[in-house]
Amino acid sequence: MTVIVVMGVSGSGKTTVGTALAERLGVDYAEADTFHPKANIDKMSSGHPLNDEDRHPWLEAIATWIRDHQCSGGVVTSSALKYRYRDILRSGGKVWFLHLHGDRDLLANRMKTRSGHFMPVSLLDSQLADLEPLQPDEHGLVADIAKKPAEIVETALSVFKDR
Repeated sequence: MTVIVVMGVSGSGKTTVGTALAERLGVDYAEADTFHPKANIDKMSSGHPLNDEDRHPWLEAIATWIRDHQCSGGVVTSSALKYRYRDILRSGGKVWFLHLHGDRDLLANRMKTRSGHFMPVSLLDSQLADLEPLQPDEHGLVADIAKKPAEIVETALSVFKDR
């Protein structure tokens, strides 16, 4: 089965959309933040962006989760900012990307108003600078985060079902 990777920068709504998708599909859900080692969370919490070396074990752990869910399907979140990061995720098996994309001001406002998350707004620009759009060999959909999460889920399910 295909695993859906809900991707995008911080504040794009990955958790909200991902949990709703998993519930609708009746599959397991995994939050990418739980795969980060403590050192990564500490680094981001202190306002420092992760580099490729920091991200590698995190991406490998998510790829393992994807591999473990090839028979049952699943939904996992990941910023998946760069093509090469998504390649690591795709090494886990068949994936379909739902890229939550939106306006910087909307993203920043969401980040400012949420509570209990380690990612500071100061790192948003570094994520946006690193973000690479889906490429032709990457199956998926780009969804506008200005839409309501339920609408994004419905659109994603209809496109995903048709593939």
